[in-house]
Amino acid sequence: TPAPFFAALAREQIDWAHVTVTLVDERQVPETSPRSNAALVRRSLLVECAAAARFVPLFGNEAQAARLLLDVVVLGMGTDGHTASFFPGGDTLAQAIDPHTDHPLLAISAPGAGEPRLTFTLPKLLAASMLCLHIEGADKMKVLEAALAGDDVAEMPVRAVLLSACPVKLFWCP
Repeated sequence: TPAPFFAALAREQIDWAHVTVTLVDERQVPETSPRSNAALVRRSLLVECAAAARFVPLFGNEAQAARLLLDVVVLGMGTDGHTASFFPGGDTLAQAIDPHTDHPLLAISAPGAGEPRLTFTLPKLLAASMLCLHIEGADKMKVLEAALAGDDVAEMPVRAVLLSACPVKLFWCP
């Protein structure tokens, strides 16, 4: 989903030399894997104007990434209602979405996640100056509507973000 968004963002005329890019979550795979989010960022975002940005990957770089202050966070959402790597049934989901956790970054495994992952925790994400949710297509809009209609965070972890006191800017492309 983020590849077209990244491509458009990469062309924006902003002061990329003063921008640090990281991921909200990452599969615990090397960048040589076709499943690597870091590889997707390098291929789709850190090109054109955005090539001047600094990139801090998560996998293998957890300590440095955990210290970052997040200014703008752009989340996606899966058709199962996950965001970041807050997957339903995740083994550390309760800790990841705990608004009082001391951990900025956690490992998480879940049946729907494929590989084990790393994810920034809810308080780290909510501390950003701007929190965005980017979704594409009618199917994702239906999932978002279902998420907004309920309150069971374990069922649809995106609700942890949507039900928080932090305003969320929605970017939807039909």
